Amino acid sequence: MNKETTSKAFDRAKAEAFATNLLAVFNHAALCLMISVGHRTGLFDAMRGLPAATSQEIATKAGLNERYVREWLGAMVTGGVVVIEPATNKFVLPDEHAAFLTRPAGADNFAVFAQYIPLLGSVEDDIVECFQKGGGVPYAKFPRFHEVMAEDSGQSVLSALETHILRLVPGLTDRLRAGIQMLDVGCGRGRIMSRLAEMFPQSRFTGIDLSTEAILFAWKEASEKKLRNVEFIVANLSDFDEKAEREAFDFITTFDAVHDQAKPLNVLKGIHRALKPDGIYLMQDIKGSSQVHKNIEHPLGTLLYTVSCMHCMTVSLAQGGEGVGAMWGEEKTREYLHKAGFRSVEKHELAHDIQNNWYVVRK
Repeated sequence: MNKETTSKAFDRAKAEAFATNLLAVFNHAALCLMISVGHRTGLFDAMRGLPAATSQEIATKAGLNERYVREWLGAMVTGGVVVIEPATNKFVLPDEHAAFLTRPAGADNFAVFAQYIPLLGSVEDDIVECFQKGGGVPYAKFPRFHEVMAEDSGQSVLSALETHILRLVPGLTDRLRAGIQMLDVGCGRGRIMSRLAEMFPQSRFTGIDLSTEAILFAWKEASEKKLRNVEFIVANLSDFDEKAEREAFDFITTFDAVHDQAKPLNVLKGIHRALKPDGIYLMQDIKGSSQVHKNIEHPLGTLLYTVSCMHCMTVSLAQGGEGVGAMWGEEKTREYLHKAGFRSVEKHELAHDIQNNWYVVRK
């Protein structure tokens, strides 16, 4: 029996459908870059509620160069984001699109997430080298990451802090009003800690992060707000299991911060050590399965694996860490929590946050 009769017939229709899909992928990838530009330059905000206008009028309102704005508008029109009036050559951002692309949209502003694409693209050469030689790309190679994460967190966490997140733990708000000790591990720029410090002056708040740049930003913001009940510390958490102060905190949080640590189990053991016997650990982490085939229908699966490969996993490997990655999954998350000594793990999901699970964890 020859090879021709035993091999599977080539499906031409399937191949052409795949090629057509790839064309859409290229266009969407390019559109992500332009959406990021539109967000960062304020173009979407300038066009929000603006009647049909010329490229010059839009550029003038946004305070930008008209030639660049005109070319950007071309991408927005062909990408289906902005509508053009051919007779007048004027452009308009429909209200229905502005509802998902402008800062007033709050948690619904998808343009914030588009920034991850160019940010990750900036380290592509380094990632390719890691594919060839192993190792990782350190935090220092991502100068804008904390800025984008702070904006991301501002939408998914800060906007829902009082209405959804604190309510995951019954009685927590009353305890914060009365005065407790709280720790945020992997605090980044400290925006959540600063907000809570403003809301609950009787409590004391501590934020820890590996990034000196992020911690300096956190201190600056806290100083500008004249907050006296918050502090920020630069620390490598790889040995947090040994250095964490025993039973020092009533409430500990991590917001998408464990999976990119060098040694996530040590971090979780340190949190267990630092938590008082009746304390609460609130863990926000990526929603997904530890098994790839179970993530095929995940609405953000491809994006999250990409962010993991080009940031979360690689920054951990750069520290000689495990590199569990953002998509380590609920199964492994629970496994690590139990290995760290926790016995009660309750999972919650929030309607506005399709990206994360929220775990309320107790000793």
